[in-house]
Amino acid sequence: MAPPTLGSRRFKVLLAGVFSQILCVGVARFAYTPLLPVMQQQTWMGDADGGWLAALNYVGYMLGAVLAACIRSIHIKDTLYRICLVLAVLTTAGMALTEHFWLWAGLRLLAGFSSSGAMLLASGLILHWLIQHRLRGELGIHFAGLGLGIVVAAVAVELMLALSLNWQVQWWGFSLLGAALLVPAWRWLPRPSTDRPGAGGHSNVAVKPPTRTFMRWMLAAYFCAGYGYVISATFIVVIVEREPLLAGAGNWTFALVGLAAAPAVILWDLVARRIGYLGALILAMSLQVIGIILPAITANLAAVLFSAVLYGGTFLGCVSLVLTMAGRLYPSSPARLMGQMTLAYGAAQIVAPALTGMLAEATGHYGVGLWLAGGFVTLGAVLLACLRKVDQTAQRLDAAAKTTVYA
Repeated sequence: MAPPTLGSRRFKVLLAGVFSQILCVGVARFAYTPLLPVMQQQTWMGDADGGWLAALNYVGYMLGAVLAACIRSIHIKDTLYRICLVLAVLTTAGMALTEHFWLWAGLRLLAGFSSSGAMLLASGLILHWLIQHRLRGELGIHFAGLGLGIVVAAVAVELMLALSLNWQVQWWGFSLLGAALLVPAWRWLPRPSTDRPGAGGHSNVAVKPPTRTFMRWMLAAYFCAGYGYVISATFIVVIVEREPLLAGAGNWTFALVGLAAAPAVILWDLVARRIGYLGALILAMSLQVIGIILPAITANLAAVLFSAVLYGGTFLGCVSLVLTMAGRLYPSSPARLMGQMTLAYGAAQIVAPALTGMLAEATGHYGVGLWLAGGFVTLGAVLLACLRKVDQTAQRLDAAAKTTVYA
């Protein structure tokens, strides 16, 4: 049998990243979103409890992100990535074994930790492999797996509901799906070799660090973006299902979010080449505001589906733009800025779902939470617009985006 070509090996490596995203993010993290209304109907769980469990999930993700940023050894990162794959399956199965809040809380915490394996560790390992083999370091396909994971979670719950399966059996179904996804995610991503990466790195590039103004305003704006992202990511299905005119459309709405998110990274990269990173980020956040607040304004199905497209097409774009900016500012070691940005984004993801769940329990609806989330994202866009005018770092980034030559 002829040995596999470099092109086929590259395809399998990228697919390993896609499967890791579907497992660790789609199953371990986002299956909770379409299952939340089912669990609320069939167990004791209320709105506040659902919000706290979501908050703990994001605490776990933050812990994983911080750990990933602190580890320098590529081999330790590879080991931790594989631990995260196993954790994603075990924590998913564990949700079916108990109805105790604190056990659920621990499982959601560990599930959040496992999602950092796909989002951060896998992306770094894939980039390392691509650079070693002198291939273009692009992660658009990898991050498309996040959108596909959302689609898989939403469609799987809808199919299992059609079979009248209860919440526990649905968690078991997700754990079996996760076990199947673990195999290619584990086997198709090669263990890192000890060879030095190929030439063309950035270790000797002198880069002017970002100003204090840029860092303060950017961190504040990204906190606002994180607040807006997590509300729809956590509650969109239950929000839609509680509208009498929309009952039954919640999971399909969530699936539409995933379909819109899948090509988002590539789309916003193209937008950034035209109007710069900050300009693209401002536009994405402005569109996201509309996507967030539309369900609070109207129960019209077309409007809600349009809001899902706007939300899905922007939240991942915001993340990819910020990570690209971090690579531009610190090309030799972007982990420092990525870590700071992740902490700001993640802090909002802890506060927002817990607060929104309590507001929903107190008022009987999620309208206040949606308006609050829209307000935060609007504030973030305004901060970026001001930053773009007054800060040299922001101007330099936008200029770099517009003048980049792509092979």
